[in-house]
Amino acid sequence: MKNIKIYIFLLSISFSISGCNNVDDYQDDPNRVIHVSPDFLLPGIQVSAFKNIDDRAALASRHLAYINGLNVHQYYNWQRGSFQLYDNIKQVEKMVEEAGRSGSQVYVSLARFYKAYYFVSLTETFGDIPYSEAVKQGVSYPKYDTQKSIYKNVLEELKAANLELSTVTNQISGDIIYGGDVLKWRKLINSYRLRILMDLSKRSEDTTLNVKQSFAEIIDNPSENPIMESHSDSGLLNFYNQANNRYPYFNSNELKTAFYMEQSFVDKLKLYKDPRLFKIAEKKTNLAGIDNSDPFSYYDGLYGSGDLGANSEKASSGLASRIHPRYFDDPVNEPGILMGYAELQFILAEAAFYGWINRDVNTCYVNGIKASMNFYHVENSDVETYLEQPVIKLQSGNILEQIMNQKHIALFFNTGWQIFYDQRRTGFPKFNTDGSGALNGRKIPQRWMYPSSEITNNNTNLANAITSQYPGGDDSNGVMWILK
Repeated sequence: MKNIKIYIFLLSISFSISGCNNVDDYQDDPNRVIHVSPDFLLPGIQVSAFKNIDDRAALASRHLAYINGLNVHQYYNWQRGSFQLYDNIKQVEKMVEEAGRSGSQVYVSLARFYKAYYFVSLTETFGDIPYSEAVKQGVSYPKYDTQKSIYKNVLEELKAANLELSTVTNQISGDIIYGGDVLKWRKLINSYRLRILMDLSKRSEDTTLNVKQSFAEIIDNPSENPIMESHSDSGLLNFYNQANNRYPYFNSNELKTAFYMEQSFVDKLKLYKDPRLFKIAEKKTNLAGIDNSDPFSYYDGLYGSGDLGANSEKASSGLASRIHPRYFDDPVNEPGILMGYAELQFILAEAAFYGWINRDVNTCYVNGIKASMNFYHVENSDVETYLEQPVIKLQSGNILEQIMNQKHIALFFNTGWQIFYDQRRTGFPKFNTDGSGALNGRKIPQRWMYPSSEITNNNTNLANAITSQYPGGDDSNGVMWILK
């Protein structure tokens, strides 16, 4: 990414699908570009994968709260999801096709990673999904594969991608993430493998998956399985003050006027005396009762599950903090993160806590905090002061919750839905549902219902998938295989 500052949105060719249906052959057009180099397709694929800053995820993850109406993500009342990511997979398949045409194997290896990323995102959303027959030529009604088989295949694909890239000596042309650095790609892929294995923590005793053993094998053999070693290895998409390359929420009037910090999140940062609060939140405008000797007293939020009317009144009275203005005023702001070094360290801390690897839990935990502080450019002296607090030091009987609380902070308004899925898996951090505005029976949804397009276009396979997974039917509170 170092030398490439234009993402070429307008030049990237889009080959989209509707759900999992086949795309009709394009009519012949002598003016249409039929074949393109894979390095020409790669930037658009990378932008789609790494540009995953999502206000919906921030609301569901109790980072932010919303006042311009009843938001289903904040109040946990969502229903059907989308199969739109299959469009992205179709584009990756096009890159594979063009790589085969030109003999550029490195793009096939990268495609393994991108397809794994998208398929995992889809199965985390719904449960069983079309996989082996998805976007396959000649298949109009793709079968649904089990979540277990998808995870097994994805891990094999990522392992193969790392092995194949280990033989590549040339830089990758068209790479806007790492500027063509193959080693950094291997580090991201192997770190992502660790994330996927941790996603399977509830299935760690399944002998056909070998989750713990596979995790340890990656860690114990860094020459064959390099992982991120510093923040510079993080999978980041930088933004630039150029058309189509700016931060996704730049000039967003809604982010400026309707989004506020979530109260329980702010309370946690205030309890921890966390300097990152000053980097992500704006002071409230009503300064009544402020303690001038306490800089944290200038901040407050809106309760995520609280009554919408009460939240709106509190916001209009100036008693809640907006998200920091840089998120809507700065065209560059901060990069999008597919997976960062801080997240990896918290994954390692969790694995050490479970006894999967021979690493010190506290060291990984502290490394994760430091990496996050570095991302926000917090002064080293402030970081050391922060780490010395008793409330931050790991406490027996509370270790997992502390790890996940710090991970929650580190992934603020970034890295897509990952922290929500981590909370769903571990129960930490605790997301409030006790407010008077809570919906969905005061429960946090476990999934999204399948798209309505599948009812119309692939109903038989869909019905079989629902029956095999969810006895209560296609419901947002159904518990998928990885969570049982």
